[in-house]
Amino acid sequence: MGHIDPATSMEEERLRKENQELRRRLQELNGSSHEGPPTKRWHPSSAAIWAIFLLVILVIVVAFFAGYIPLEKRKTLILSEAHDQETALLRVDVIEVGRSSNKSELELPGNIQAITEAPILARADGYIKRRMVDIGDRVQAGQPLAEIEAPEMDEQVRQSKANLQQAQGGLDEAQANYQQGKTNLELARTTAGRWASLAARGAVSKQENDQYQSQYQSQASSLQSLEKAIAAQRGNVAAAEANVARLERMQSYLIVKAPFAGVITLRNVDVGALVNAGTTLLYRIAQTGILRAYVNVPQISSNSIRPGLPARLSVSNLPGRHFTGTVVRTANSLDPTSRTLLVEVQVPNGEGVLFPGMYAQVDFSTARANPPLLVPSDALIVSAGGNNVAVVRPDHTVHLQKIEIGRDYGDRLEVISGLNEGDTIIPNPGDAGREGLKVEPVPAAAK
Repeated sequence: MGHIDPATSMEEERLRKENQELRRRLQELNGSSHEGPPTKRWHPSSAAIWAIFLLVILVIVVAFFAGYIPLEKRKTLILSEAHDQETALLRVDVIEVGRSSNKSELELPGNIQAITEAPILARADGYIKRRMVDIGDRVQAGQPLAEIEAPEMDEQVRQSKANLQQAQGGLDEAQANYQQGKTNLELARTTAGRWASLAARGAVSKQENDQYQSQYQSQASSLQSLEKAIAAQRGNVAAAEANVARLERMQSYLIVKAPFAGVITLRNVDVGALVNAGTTLLYRIAQTGILRAYVNVPQISSNSIRPGLPARLSVSNLPGRHFTGTVVRTANSLDPTSRTLLVEVQVPNGEGVLFPGMYAQVDFSTARANPPLLVPSDALIVSAGGNNVAVVRPDHTVHLQKIEIGRDYGDRLEVISGLNEGDTIIPNPGDAGREGLKVEPVPAAAK
């Protein structure tokens, strides 16, 4: 026989006892339901059954009147309200279209430039010997700005003067030869006349007379050659004089001078710097007593800008200050790329507070004989067909009217065409912006 675990035996014994106790209790319960005297059972009468039935019917009727009838009344009320909403007109705020001010305020950006500005280049080769001005200095016309050192130019001037003296000597020699030629010609003429007289009397032979006549003709030709030599020497003298004058003028360029009164806005060299004629930029000078601002005016406002029109300039670094200028000229042609008119405005700058290169706002004030209509920007309805506004007709129907817009003020729009003064429009259409919708207009001011 195998070994039996004591713990397992005890667990089996416990389960067996519990099963026996459970069977005992079940038997007691079954015995108590069948043993002893029989209990008296209740059997309802017909009156009780009818009472219960009537009570159930009453509960159902009360529930019907408490739930169904209020539900039907609520449905009826909802349908009535929906019908009222369908038949009632949509109330919308409306305004009348009016005209804008007869004075047009046009504010545009502009670039300020000097009235006259020029670069100053070296006209002679050499080195900067002295620099007399710097940026920000105000100079007068003809004032020395710098000095260039060029020793080889001095040698060229001396050489050109020597060539001039040489050419002058050649001219003097040619003139002396000419005088000698004139003397020889006179002698040859006298001799030829004498031999011609002797030949006429037969005192000399014809051969000897012809010889002296030829000598006279030769002296006349030599004199003409001497005259041409004098003209050539005079040309040499003139060329030498022009060369001397050119070099002396170039030598005068060693002193760089201001072409006009203004302010030095740029210095590009210092002492000892090598400069080349026509290529090295020394300074840049600007005339700032009067400045000019260039403004690009849109095509829609180009007809109102003309020379003599006043303008007012303002710059961001001088808040609260305004500078009065005048339109002096326009390009009289629109830029095909931007469709704008280039306008020049000149403004006095006696105090020197405005600088070339500044960004400014230019305000033009122009009078208009027929100012355009003005509508709120919220009234605009943009669709595939273009720009529209919701116009309320006299029969209280909405009509989407196509318009042409002029200037945009941000919160307002100028209307060039499509509306008439006094038309009634919806300032903020929203859902009311539908063609043919029946509405009840309410003046916006009365809201």
